[in-house]
Amino acid sequence: MASGILHLLVAWLAIQLALGQPAGQASESGAFKAIAQMPGGDVLLWAVAVGFAALALWQLATALLGVPNAEHQAGARAKSAAKAVLYGVLAVTGVRYAQGTAGGGSSEEGMTAGVFTVPGGRWLVGAVGVVIIAVGVYHAVKGVRKKFMSDLTGTGGGAVGPVVLRLGQAGYVAKGIALAVVGGLLVAAAVSADASQAGGLDEALHTIRDQPFGTVLLLVTGLGIAAFGLYSFARARFARL
Repeated sequence: MASGILHLLVAWLAIQLALGQPAGQASESGAFKAIAQMPGGDVLLWAVAVGFAALALWQLATALLGVPNAEHQAGARAKSAAKAVLYGVLAVTGVRYAQGTAGGGSSEEGMTAGVFTVPGGRWLVGAVGVVIIAVGVYHAVKGVRKKFMSDLTGTGGGAVGPVVLRLGQAGYVAKGIALAVVGGLLVAAAVSADASQAGGLDEALHTIRDQPFGTVLLLVTGLGIAAFGLYSFARARFARL
């Protein structure tokens, strides 16, 4: 549910950006900031933070104890560990916004510039970019081939309908495209040794907007991310645990 809320807000910010009416950074941080500005936003921020903390603990438990029904435990545990870190970061970010202690600025550029100062830093940044591109491609393929359906079951008390299938397809493809662009920005920064070219989701969506027919592409991407948010609600009901 927490993931669904965050994706819907990112989608709304992306659509606003496409329409030339940016309401904030079209990223996870922008979504948290948007929640903070809502009536009763502090309560919702704490609820979202608790949700992501629960996800982090769940993924950490599967990383340590084993992933049910996984054929290759080593790879599945590594994936769970990575997800635990991601959800943990999102939980901490939610807490910081709830407490009013979140800072501004481009953290991606700052981190990239810091990595450039260590031996082999450019290679490391490039390697991270390639990994993120691969994750993006994996998401897109997972959507096109409907492989996400294996993550679902009928434990919610009913069959998963065609609407959930279409939401998952659109959502995974859109999220995959956005991640691939994020990875591409990191690779470009590594090749040019220019940390200012690095960026997160907000910069990736700006890059999409600046392409030929970028407004239409960004609108489609934003709607796709919204579809992933709605799919996340369905997954909360039908997730295979």
